Amino acid sequence: MATTRNNIPRDALPVDPASVVIQEGDWALLGDIASGIRRVVFIDEQRVPQDEEWDGQDPACRHFLAYLNGQPVGTARLLPDGHIGRVAVLAEARGAGIGGRLMDAAVAAAQRLGHRQVALSAQLHALAFYERLGFIAHGDEFMDAGIPHRDMTLSFDDPASR
Repeated sequence: MATTRNNIPRDALPVDPASVVIQEGDWALLGDIASGIRRVVFIDEQRVPQDEEWDGQDPACRHFLAYLNGQPVGTARLLPDGHIGRVAVLAEARGAGIGGRLMDAAVAAAQRLGHRQVALSAQLHALAFYERLGFIAHGDEFMDAGIPHRDMTLSFDDPASR
């Protein structure tokens, strides 16, 4: 059977939601694995400069790891101010609902922590993904790490936004 780099059977994508597990924790617990995924997606694939990727904010954040069939394939973080960022899914697991599961976990954590909304800066190619999750784009396009972005928010007070 053909497998991906992380030993995920190629015919397992898209996946049964039960085969995806989301782990939440701090940087001390999840940082080694999360940083490996972020290095592949942001630094290697998207050519984000290392000094921009490693911004020093990770120790203060809640982190999320997605496991597919026991293998880590995605990550995200929630900053103390309610911003979600560093959402990354390894190429071989994209399109299987992993990003949505990570976002659901980050949004649920923000609600649990008492935030009234969450915000993120979305790469333009991902706008439709975040819009499907209820996020609303605002402001002008801007460049971050050489990649076009737009700011987006999801308000928990607006029933139409979720």
